[in-house]
Amino acid sequence: MPPHVYPRLIVLTAGTLLPFFWIVVILGHRRQRNFERIFFFLCLSLVLFFGGSLLALNGQLYYSNMPTSLGIFAWTVVCVGLWFVPSLLVHLHVEYAQIRELVHAGVSKRLWVALAYLPAVLLLPYLYSGLCVRAGFDFVAPANSLGKLFQIWLVCTLVISSSWQWKFSKVAPDKEQKSFHRSLLTSLAGLVFVISVMHLVGITGDQTLMVTTSIAAAIALQPLVVLIRNVQRFNFLQIGRQRNLIYAVFATFLALLYLSLVRRVSLWMEPYLPPEASAALLLFLPVVFFEPLQRLMRTVLRRTAQTEMDHAQRMMAPIQEVARLGNLGKLTAFIEKWIAEELQLAEVRLVLRSDAKIGAGGNPAEEVFPIRQSGRVLGALRVKAHGAMLSGETAAALEFLCEQLPGALELCRLIEEKLQLERELAERERLAVLGQMAASISHNLKNPLGSIKTILQVQLESAELPESIRAETKMVLEEIGRLSSKLNQLLQFSRPAIRGGPIEASSDIRTVMEEVLAMLRHEAEKRGVRLGSRLTEGNSIVDASAEALHDVISNLVVNALEASPRDGQVKVQLSWLGLECLVSVEDEGPGIPANLKDKVLEPFFTTKPQGTGLGLAIVAKRVSELGGDLKLVSPVNEGRGTRFEFRLRPACVRRGKRSRNLEGTPGPAS
Repeated sequence: MPPHVYPRLIVLTAGTLLPFFWIVVILGHRRQRNFERIFFFLCLSLVLFFGGSLLALNGQLYYSNMPTSLGIFAWTVVCVGLWFVPSLLVHLHVEYAQIRELVHAGVSKRLWVALAYLPAVLLLPYLYSGLCVRAGFDFVAPANSLGKLFQIWLVCTLVISSSWQWKFSKVAPDKEQKSFHRSLLTSLAGLVFVISVMHLVGITGDQTLMVTTSIAAAIALQPLVVLIRNVQRFNFLQIGRQRNLIYAVFATFLALLYLSLVRRVSLWMEPYLPPEASAALLLFLPVVFFEPLQRLMRTVLRRTAQTEMDHAQRMMAPIQEVARLGNLGKLTAFIEKWIAEELQLAEVRLVLRSDAKIGAGGNPAEEVFPIRQSGRVLGALRVKAHGAMLSGETAAALEFLCEQLPGALELCRLIEEKLQLERELAERERLAVLGQMAASISHNLKNPLGSIKTILQVQLESAELPESIRAETKMVLEEIGRLSSKLNQLLQFSRPAIRGGPIEASSDIRTVMEEVLAMLRHEAEKRGVRLGSRLTEGNSIVDASAEALHDVISNLVVNALEASPRDGQVKVQLSWLGLECLVSVEDEGPGIPANLKDKVLEPFFTTKPQGTGLGLAIVAKRVSELGGDLKLVSPVNEGRGTRFEFRLRPACVRRGKRSRNLEGTPGPAS
């Protein structure tokens, strides 16, 4: 066998195995992205080209005259594989440009894809002519049989790919990727030069042509070798995180290569030893290397595991910092984002036990890592890799993080409770100051206003008072009445509710509601608003004073009457949810904007020109003092209406049995 055949045999073998290696990796990675799909088909085309060439070379070496059927099959495979390489190469660069945001999905990308495949379609007659060859196959330079236009298209695609690699090197996020794209640019530029000289300039001599094509093939394989290094060391394209996949495929290929070596050595040794004996000796030879290999693997695995554990420990420091802010929502969002970035995962979700079930989900690509503390399950990390599965070291790092997260979650919970208590204490102190101020103002103004009102009423009873002054006096009395009602609201706000064990503090909530409705019915008629009620009969004694309940219900109803338009309706209802007493007041007004819902219950906040901002603040304070819950719903129906609900807990209520409509139009159950 001529010496120049050995390098070609090695290059063609490597050209078959390297793309096939990436085919297996992509199939095992199973990432749903166009880039991986196009890379798969490009590698498949390279396998067909190099594999067909290798088959033809082995046939030429094995047979003195290669069978015609074998030659036709090898030639067809080589031509088909080579034909699609230029188009797939350009398409692959366009898909990567979209990942780097140099090309956006839309018209520009479709134009590039059309440019990639249009020449392959237009030049199909040249492919047909090449496939029709039945003798004199040019396996050394098959592009010569596909026509000069195909050779020009092949060189143009290499130039286009080189320009893309130059752009990729400019926008690469780190020096490793920048170096990778520069090496690919060098390889593509070398291919442009060699193929241009070989096809467009022309090379004479079979031996020179074979050496030149071997050099071109070796240059074409260099990106696949560099890609293995970048994936393994720098996790290029997020494939490197699945090191178990890379190692498994690599070990499988080594085993296959060794079996191939065993077969070839057995054939070489056939004149001296039976092939079975040679094969048996070679198959048992690796046993000698088991112990050194075991030591090497132990060292590698220990180093890998230690690296991941150190990485996981470093990841906990920022998580602890965010936990000290005392905000569980922010901590959850940070944990998900931080772990996904650091471990380069497609998706991470932290599910706490109170949020949802933490068992295995229906998505087979999702893996669940439970978070436990003292044998109790607190939640789980649901993670999804970019590919088919997590690597062993990533899974170990996630398990370690799940052991550390309970401490951070507990720290966040304690700080959150502490901050909440501090806020509640500060709010109570603020309300206490406001209450004291309100009580002082009301006390200092109420008596003088009462004296003024009495004097004016006496003046009105005088028959000698002129009519002009009488009218003005009535106006002053009305203003004094309005001012007195505002002072009463201040007194309501400053006065604590009476509740607790004493029997005299208990009251019938149904009776209180009937009194409030009777008192405000005249005001409703004056405003042209229908006041409907639906109250439950029976024993409805609550552990709260009638005065506190009166404050809550009257303020809610007054507020609803003021918000309702003329001919509108206010619905008041008393019902039960289980053992909880539920009181609701609903109006048909314009509703409360979303940005004001948190403010309407604050003292002195109002949107009314003549309002004090204390009505709803009194309601919120009284309900809180009674141990109940206040809920605001707005809008209620078709973008309008507001409903206030408050509940009294089971400790405060004895449930009634029956309900009846008292008067007005009954409102629906809330």
